[in-house]
Amino acid sequence: MQVDRSLEFDPNRRSFLSALAASAAFAGPLSGLAASTASAQATAASALKDDAAFWGEVRGLFAQKPGVRYMNIGTAGSMPVETLDALDAENRRMARESMSGYSNFLEQRKTLARSFGCDPDEIVMSGNTSDGMCHSLLGLVWMPGDEIVTTNHEHGGGNVPMAILQDRYGVVIKRVTLPVGNKQTAEDYVELFSKAIGPRTKAMVFSAPTYKTGTMLPIKMLAKLAQEKGIVSICDGAHVPGMFAANFHDLGVDFLAGAGHKWQCGPLGTGILYVRNKVLPQYNPRPLPAYYLVVTSSYPLTGGLPPRTTNEKETDDIAARIQSTGSRNAPVYMGLVKSCETWDRIGREKIQAYTIGMSQHLKEKIAEKWGVDALYSPKDDPRLVCALTAFNPFQNPEHVKEKARSDAFVKRMLDEYGFVIRNVNFPVPGSQQDHYGVRVSTHLWSNMDDVNQLVDAMWDLSGKMNSV
Repeated sequence: MQVDRSLEFDPNRRSFLSALAASAAFAGPLSGLAASTASAQATAASALKDDAAFWGEVRGLFAQKPGVRYMNIGTAGSMPVETLDALDAENRRMARESMSGYSNFLEQRKTLARSFGCDPDEIVMSGNTSDGMCHSLLGLVWMPGDEIVTTNHEHGGGNVPMAILQDRYGVVIKRVTLPVGNKQTAEDYVELFSKAIGPRTKAMVFSAPTYKTGTMLPIKMLAKLAQEKGIVSICDGAHVPGMFAANFHDLGVDFLAGAGHKWQCGPLGTGILYVRNKVLPQYNPRPLPAYYLVVTSSYPLTGGLPPRTTNEKETDDIAARIQSTGSRNAPVYMGLVKSCETWDRIGREKIQAYTIGMSQHLKEKIAEKWGVDALYSPKDDPRLVCALTAFNPFQNPEHVKEKARSDAFVKRMLDEYGFVIRNVNFPVPGSQQDHYGVRVSTHLWSNMDDVNQLVDAMWDLSGKMNSV
C-alpha cells in the first residue's frame, strides 16, 4: 500500500514516544496491561511501528470525506470499508434468502468475549450504551428507599433509567459533585464516592470516561470500593470499546455498557453490554445480584429463571436471554463483529497507546498556549486520562459560559478550518453557570500533524473571537 505522507509525525519523535510510553503505562490500572517502564516502552515502540507507513495503512481502512478532519468520534465513528462491505453483503444475503433475525448470536458473542476479556454468557450485542444501561439498571430488584450513588456528569443514557427507578420504586438518587481539571488524583474520586455511600446504598453508577470532560474515572478502584461496600457497580463505559484494551473480568465491575458505533467503529445501532455472570475470586468475589430481564423473548413462560451461579461456572446463559428479543437486525451485529476483528488485528494495546498518546500531546499543547487551568480533562494522573480532551478555548475565560459563543466556535472550526469537534456543557464547582467547553477525540485516522494544526487553528480562532 502506498504510504500517505500526510501522516508524518511531529519532528519531536522522542517526546511523542514518551507520551505513548506513558499512555501504555496508564492502562495498567484499567486493563491489566504490564505497567513496567520496559513493557510500556515496548508497547509504545510497537504503536509507532513503521511510523507513517503503518498508521497510513490504518487510515486507509476508512472512507472519510476528503478535506475534513474528524475529531469527534466520541459522538459517532466511521465504519472501516471492510465493515461496510460485510454489512452490505449480509443485508443482501438475508434479502435473497428472506431470512429472519431470530438468534442469540452465540458465535458472534464468542468473538466479542475474546476481544473484551470475558465469557460468551456475559456479553451482549445491545442497541447502544443507553440500551445497555437500561438493561443493567432496570433488571435489578429495587425497593423503596434504596439508594444509587452516581455523579452530576452522567449521560442521559444512565440518568433516564435512574429517573424511572426513582418514580417507579421510590429509589433515591444521590449525586457526587465531580471536580474538573488537572488537580485531582484517582484517590480523590474514590474518596468522594466512599463518603456518599450509606447503609441504604444499593448500587454505584458512574461513567468512565465521563463524556463531558473526558475524565477517566478509575474503574478498577471504584469496582473494588463497591465490592468492599457490598453494593452493585454499573459503569457507563460508552467510550471504552475501541479506545481501551479493556479486560472486563479484570475491571471487576458487575455491569458495563459500551457503544459499538463510537471508538469501536461498528454500525449505528450497536452496543456492547457486559453482565458479570459468575463469581470471580480474583476479580469480583461478590455474589451475583438478583437480576431479571427487561426485554426478552427468552424468559421461561411458566416463570422462574434458573438460580444465579455461586461459583466460576455459569448456571444460565444470561447474555443469550438478554440478546434474544425476537427478530433482530442481524447484519449490524455481523458488522460490529467485523470491526472488532479489525481492532484485534491492528492490536488493541497499540491502538490504546496511539490514541491516548496523541491526546496527551494535545493536552500539553493546550497547557502551553492557554494555561493548564483551561483544561477540564486531567493530564498528570495516568489513571485519569483517555483519548477525550475537553478545555476552554477562549482567551477570555468568561466566554466559556456563553452557549452561543461556544456553538459558533465549533461551527467556525469546521467552516473555516475543516475540523469536526464538539462542545458540551457541564457544572463546574465554584461557578454559578455551566461551562461550555469544547471536546476533541483523537483516534486512528488522526496523527500528530493533525493535533498540531488543530491547536494552531483553535488558537487562531480564539484570537479572532476574543473581542467579539
